[in-house]
Amino acid sequence: MKTTYSKISWFLFAFFSIAIGLYPLLYFVFGRQFGVLNAHDSEQLTSVIWNSGFYTHIFLGGLALAIGWIQFNQKLRDKNRKFHKRIGMVYVTAVFFSGLAGVYVALYTLGGTIARIGFASLGIVWLTTTLMGWKTAKDRDFDAHENWMIFSYAACFAAVTLRIYLPIFENLMGGFIPAYRVVAWLCWVPNMAVAFWIVIRNKKSRSLKGISNP
Repeated sequence: MKTTYSKISWFLFAFFSIAIGLYPLLYFVFGRQFGVLNAHDSEQLTSVIWNSGFYTHIFLGGLALAIGWIQFNQKLRDKNRKFHKRIGMVYVTAVFFSGLAGVYVALYTLGGTIARIGFASLGIVWLTTTLMGWKTAKDRDFDAHENWMIFSYAACFAAVTLRIYLPIFENLMGGFIPAYRVVAWLCWVPNMAVAFWIVIRNKKSRSLKGISNP
C-alpha cells in the first residue's frame, strides 16, 4: 500500500512539474490576452525591459520546473552522475536568470505592495537556496547540497501551487486581486515548511543509518 501511494505521489509530482513547466508555451498560442498579461496595463505591455524580464522569468522558470524534478530520482542520480550534474547546471543557470527577472517583475506585479513583497521574497529565497545548493556541490558537501536543493525546488514548485490555489481563492474571496495578494505568499511559504520537514526527516534517516552501519 505504501509503495503504491509513493508511486502515485511521484507520478503526480512529475506530472505537475512538467505540465506547469510547459505552461509558458501557451503564451505563444494565445498571445497577449492570456494569463496575467490580460490584466496588466498598456504601459507595461509596451515596455521592452518589462517584457524581457517577464518572458525570461516564465520561460526559464518553466524550464527549471520541468527538469528539476528529475534530480530527486535517486536511482537515476546514482546510476548516472554526469547526467545529474549536467541537468543541475542547466537548472542552476535557468534559476539564476529567471530568479533575477522574477524579482524585477515582482516590483510591478498586480495586487499592490503585499503581493509585490510576497513574490519578490519568493524570488530572493529561490535565488539564495539555489546558489547555496550550487556552492555546497562545488565544496563536495553533498548532504548540504541535497538539503539546499530541496528548498530550491520547493520555491520553484510555487509555480504549481500558485495555479492550484489561485482559482480556489478567487471563488472564496470574490475576485482576482484579493486572491492574488494571499496566493503571493501561500504559493511558497507552505512549500518551504514541507521542504524543512523533508530535510529534517532525511537528516534523521542518515543519522540512523550511520548508527546502525558505523
